[in-house]
Amino acid sequence: MLFNIEKCKVVHLGCNNPEADYVMDGSVLQCVSEQKDLGVIVSDDFKWEKQCCEAVKKANRILEMIKIKFTDRSQSTLIPLYKSLARPHLEYCCSVWNPHFRKDIELIEGVQRRATKLVQDVEHSHYSDRLEF
Repeated sequence: MLFNIEKCKVVHLGCNNPEADYVMDGSVLQCVSEQKDLGVIVSDDFKWEKQCCEAVKKANRILEMIKIKFTDRSQSTLIPLYKSLARPHLEYCCSVWNPHFRKDIELIEGVQRRATKLVQDVEHSHYSDRLEF
């Protein structure tokens, strides 16, 4: 199988890594601190903050699209839309990048908080009350 050398990158993982140079067909491969692979951003320090931010951005864009395009904001309409369009971006490969820092969890939960505010008749209720619907 032929490799495109310009697309090959090296991410040095671990704190005791000597960070050796890797060569392919006489060309030294570029060293990067983070790389996106299969839709997941992997960094050299295994912190998933950037992955969380990207997933939240995508989900928030979809929530904004739902807010603009759909006039019926009943619970029976918004819950299936959220579950089928926005939530998959937050759950994609979450077994790999499972957020465990409080700030990452709050960032992701902010999307759900925003989604529950879209539901008519409960948009002015407290967040814990909106979760019961």
